[in-house]
Amino acid sequence: MNKSESIKALATALQLFQVKVGKIKKDAKNPFFKSTYASLSNILDAIADPLAESGLAFSQLPEGDNGLTTILIHSESGEFIESTYMMKPVKDDPQGRGSVITYQRRYALASILGLNIDEDDDGNTATHGGKSPQEAEDNNKPWLNENSEVFTAAIAKLNAGKTTIQKIGEAFKISKAVRAKLEEATKQPA
Repeated sequence: MNKSESIKALATALQLFQVKVGKIKKDAKNPFFKSTYASLSNILDAIADPLAESGLAFSQLPEGDNGLTTILIHSESGEFIESTYMMKPVKDDPQGRGSVITYQRRYALASILGLNIDEDDDGNTATHGGKSPQEAEDNNKPWLNENSEVFTAAIAKLNAGKTTIQKIGEAFKISKAVRAKLEEATKQPA
């Protein structure tokens, strides 16, 4: 982070901005994570007037391969604070880079302005390593291994009608080969 020698006027203006801006509402849906988040355009719309009324301006510039620098400036005094951070796109193509810049802009603005974004959880990607929450949860399950005691018990419960392959899949990771064995073992002779 870089800043001007003094940020007294900037801090006063930022305090005024935070009183004026209020809570930013979530307006966009992420179907992959079944969540909602505040879009960049919604954030920009919500902060435009409070920024102007508070004498604040910002600029955001891509830097290097995967960086974004955000600078917050007090227009009257010229005081500023700025920060740069890097984020590597999952897919390194123009669309992937554009998506990362948009994501960085949203979170950098929320951070530097101290925005109150209503339960924004679009960051599931960071939390779950690029996987959906269900996929991340599935990675914590133990594997159901063929010929184990648990496998034998699962087949017995399947044949007795006390469980289903779907329910077993909720508790264990099941390979295609083990799933086929479960399905085969539960078929009744004609």
